Amino acid sequence: MDPITEFARRETRRHFFGRSRHLLGYAALSSLLGEGLRTWATEGTPVETLLPHFAPRAKRVIYLHMVGGPAQMDLWDHKPRMVDWYDKDLPESIRKGQRLTTMTSGQSRFPIAPSKFRFSQVGSNGLWMNSELLPNTAKVVDDLCLIRSMHTEAINHEPAISYIQTGNMNSGRPCMGSWVSYGLGSMNQNLPTFVVLVAEPTNKEQIQAISARLWSSGFLPGEHAGVSFRSAGDPILYINNPPGVPSDLRRLQLDGLRRLNELEHRRLGDPETETRIQQYEMAFRMQSSVPELTQVANEPASTYELYGESARKPGSFGYTALLARRLVERGVRFVQVYLNNWDHHGNIAGRLPMQCQDIDRPIYGLITDLKARGLFDDTLIIWGGEFGRTIYSQGGLSKDNYGRDHHPRCFSMWMAGGGAKGGMVYGETDDFSYNIVDNPVHIRDLHATVLHLLGIRHDRFTYKYQGLDQRLTGVEESRVVKELLA
Repeated sequence: MDPITEFARRETRRHFFGRSRHLLGYAALSSLLGEGLRTWATEGTPVETLLPHFAPRAKRVIYLHMVGGPAQMDLWDHKPRMVDWYDKDLPESIRKGQRLTTMTSGQSRFPIAPSKFRFSQVGSNGLWMNSELLPNTAKVVDDLCLIRSMHTEAINHEPAISYIQTGNMNSGRPCMGSWVSYGLGSMNQNLPTFVVLVAEPTNKEQIQAISARLWSSGFLPGEHAGVSFRSAGDPILYINNPPGVPSDLRRLQLDGLRRLNELEHRRLGDPETETRIQQYEMAFRMQSSVPELTQVANEPASTYELYGESARKPGSFGYTALLARRLVERGVRFVQVYLNNWDHHGNIAGRLPMQCQDIDRPIYGLITDLKARGLFDDTLIIWGGEFGRTIYSQGGLSKDNYGRDHHPRCFSMWMAGGGAKGGMVYGETDDFSYNIVDNPVHIRDLHATVLHLLGIRHDRFTYKYQGLDQRLTGVEESRVVKELLA
């Protein structure tokens, strides 16, 4: 259904008269722009809001979230001076009495653990990174816009993941994918606007909970929630008809169910009933589009030379990276990928190499593949976790192994494609990778910048809920980090 028709179906008499002050101007604008007018004047949005607000650099997003919080000083934030600080206590002048988690607050001391991994300068700008564990990613480093000065207030996983995904530490709010779906809509009527993929890590020593609340639509209409694809079996439950039920009979059943739901909608006016109708229709269309989408075995051998052989294994990060490319290639607006087990409280020497092996070749393949298909320039890729790690060791320390606790005051993320400025490093931390000393970027600033690349002004992109104009970036000050834009 086109947006104008959908709006008309949902408009109540109260909303109609409440918005009547805009009707003459709106009618004139409609006559000028015709049926192609894109308005999102649904229950929560002002009639005058038109999206995108300006020409976007990115049309779609692939967000690679590393659940648990990767250690920035072991991957992206090179701190060579820490070699001389091995097993010395973190100075109080650096910690400044800052809050610690209960997992290390009881330690009698906080011994410095320098990274055991080899860093080198790569790319045309000589960017320092862990090329030992990420040799393939190093080949595309000139495409990465590395932010070393991310920070957040959340210190534990549940509020931190919720914060970076939804802009709020309390659960129940729309995530970024839902906001983008609500604002920009679909580019393929046969696939969901927002798809979620949960990759399975090779190492499973410390898995964090990943629940559907992270891709909830919150107070936005239900159709903007993420659709989770499974890694084994049918990609979506009940996507296939039951045995003995042909497609024409299924169509007849859905038509009857639609008429019943329409009667219910006319009786109660509940917008979620309309959402249910649309979801049934989408499910029917996906019966033909999803099986073709997930036939990755039909990819040529050259694809697996890019992504690595792990991409043949359903559920692996390589498989999800390849599936993410196939999704955006077919018009999916927002793809969210989760990879667990980055919560390195111990055994970094054993776990971090396995995590990096999971992601290194697929990330190189994804960037290279999108470039070859002409999709890189308008596809924004985001990589990062919910917070960083401490320079001091949690638990036992040796030069060959150590653990790191949560650290919200600084961590590293990167963006690529979609208008992000490749080959640059933004922000700087102190010698201990403990505090930011230059160009801090709060997660609200990241959200504002991502929306900007999609052609959306974060301060004008709102949805009225509980009497307030809600937005992804909240009510606190946030900014578009223009230095990150190409």
